[in-house]
Amino acid sequence: MSLTYTNYLKVQELLDLQKPKSEPVEHDEMLFIVIHQSYELWFKQILHEFDKLRRDLEAGKTWASAKTMRRVLTILKTMVSQVDILETMTPLEFNSFRGFLEQASGFQSVQFREMEILCGMRSKHIIDVHKDQPELQQQLIERQKEQTLWESFCSFLQVKGFDIETPKRVNEQGLIHESSDKNQQELIHIMNNDPEAALLCELFVDYDEGLQEWRYRHVKMVERTIGTKRGTGGSGGASYLYKTLNNPIFPDLWEIRTKF
Repeated sequence: MSLTYTNYLKVQELLDLQKPKSEPVEHDEMLFIVIHQSYELWFKQILHEFDKLRRDLEAGKTWASAKTMRRVLTILKTMVSQVDILETMTPLEFNSFRGFLEQASGFQSVQFREMEILCGMRSKHIIDVHKDQPELQQQLIERQKEQTLWESFCSFLQVKGFDIETPKRVNEQGLIHESSDKNQQELIHIMNNDPEAALLCELFVDYDEGLQEWRYRHVKMVERTIGTKRGTGGSGGASYLYKTLNNPIFPDLWEIRTKF
C-alpha cells in the first residue's frame, strides 16, 4: 500500500481512541475526551521540544534555543485557548457523565508531571498517586534524574562565559532550586550587556508566565464546572489547584525585576 495522508497519520486508529463511558452516551463526553487527548498530544510535543531545548542550551546554541522556546510558547497559548472550548460545556452537561469517570482524573496525567519535573518541581504525592502502576512511577523517577530547564539554562550561560553558579538541588518538595543572589547579580549584568542572552532570559520568563496563565485558566474552568467539589480522582479539585498558582519556576528571573 502506498503512503497516504490517512495511513501516515494513522487517522483511523486515532479516531477509534474516543470511547465514551456513559450509558446511554452523553453528547458532551466526546468533547471532554477529545480536548484531553489533545492536551496529551501537546504535552508530548512540549516534552519533545524540551529534549532539544536542553541539548541546544548546553551546547551554547542561542538562536536554536530561542526558536524552540518560541515554539513551546505558541503551543502553550494554544493549550490555554482550548480551555475556551471546554468552557462551552455547562456544569449540568459535565455532571451528566462525570460519575462514569470513576477515579480517572487529570491529576493523573503523567506527561504533565514530566513537564513539571523538568521545570524543577518535585512532589512525593505525584509519584505515590501511581503506586498501582510501577512503570509510570519509574518513568517519573527517571525524569527526576534529568537536567531541569533552569540547570540547562545556567549551563548555557556558563558556556557563554558568564559567572553563573550551577543551581543546587536543595528541596525535595516544591521547586528544587533556591534563588541565588549571586546569580541575580550576574543576570542583571547579562540583561544590560548581552542582548542575545537577555532575549533568552525573557523567553524563559514568557514560559513561566504562560505556565502560570495555564494553571489559572485551568483552576477557573474547574471552579466554574464543579465549584468546590473534590476532583474525580480524590484530589482537592479547585482548592488544590489554587495552591499551584503564583509559584514561579524561574524565581531569579522574576526577582531581578526590582533591581533595575
